[in-house]
Amino acid sequence: MNKILVVDDNLANLRQIQMQLAETYQVILAKSGAQALQICSQQMPDLILLDIDMPEMDGFETIAQFKQNSSLSKIPVIFLTANHDVMTEIRALESGAMDFITKPFEKSILLHRIELHLRFSQYQNHLEDTVKELEDSIVTSFSELIECRDENTGGHIQRTSAYIAMLGKELRQEGHFTEELSETELNMMVRAALLHDIGKIGIGDSVLLKPGRLTNEEFSIMKTHTTIGAKILQTMYERTPTQHYLKYAKLIAEQHHEKYDGSGYPYGIHGEDITLCGRLMAVVDVYDALVADRIYRKAMSHEEAVKIIVSGKGTHFDPRIVEAFQSIHGELAAAAGKQIQQ
Repeated sequence: MNKILVVDDNLANLRQIQMQLAETYQVILAKSGAQALQICSQQMPDLILLDIDMPEMDGFETIAQFKQNSSLSKIPVIFLTANHDVMTEIRALESGAMDFITKPFEKSILLHRIELHLRFSQYQNHLEDTVKELEDSIVTSFSELIECRDENTGGHIQRTSAYIAMLGKELRQEGHFTEELSETELNMMVRAALLHDIGKIGIGDSVLLKPGRLTNEEFSIMKTHTTIGAKILQTMYERTPTQHYLKYAKLIAEQHHEKYDGSGYPYGIHGEDITLCGRLMAVVDVYDALVADRIYRKAMSHEEAVKIIVSGKGTHFDPRIVEAFQSIHGELAAAAGKQIQQ
């Protein structure tokens, strides 16, 4: 049963609307905009009926608060008001409301409008999910195609993307980077991580597939995969600016070999001058490289890899990310398909 949140400072209006909707929907009542926001932080309605003329926080202020919150911004809002002024109606629609109903209204009209916008919202969400699945499939396939050139890294992109999600959630739960790691931002980082090695497309096979240690000259060539990847992804983002995850992808590709103490590459930046997504990728990229087989060596145990990550705390890696890594290293081991030694 769909949830309808009704926001009105008039208790009589709230009760009337509740009676009209109760047979068809689960109705939640709020006497103010502030209370509505509090309710939405605990349970997500499918549609909001919002009165415009309320004291303290009116309907326009309330919908502005909803639109600023990424988790609430897509909930359809229908304004309710006794004001028949055309300018009020225009302002209501410009503020992001899906519809506008003047009081008093017929029950059948109210029910029809609600059903119409619920269907439209469901269709829009389904369409967005379908497009996202298609985009993710294309990105993954493209990344795996590049990965096929490098016999050392089978499954690397999928695993590191999963590690980013796990580390990001742990950091958020610990109270670190809560705004930077909101659900929306973290999801974009997880998608972006799939493209972190896209620059390897520009590295010749003699370097990329060399089974032994690289010479200094060869290593200099290998380092350029960071800037090559950044240029490719910057161009992609400029051509498709609605794909915001590409902004993170460019930063991750460019910075995942930077080190917290400034001794990394390509630019030698340090500390929080390295973006959070780059600092996260640095940890998971090294961990996965250590616990995976390479042509020139066997995989390390999970315990050995953890010791190396911890030893890089404050030098190679952001200390807070290492601490989060330590907190969930068992989950990371499971994701890597590694057994933890007792």
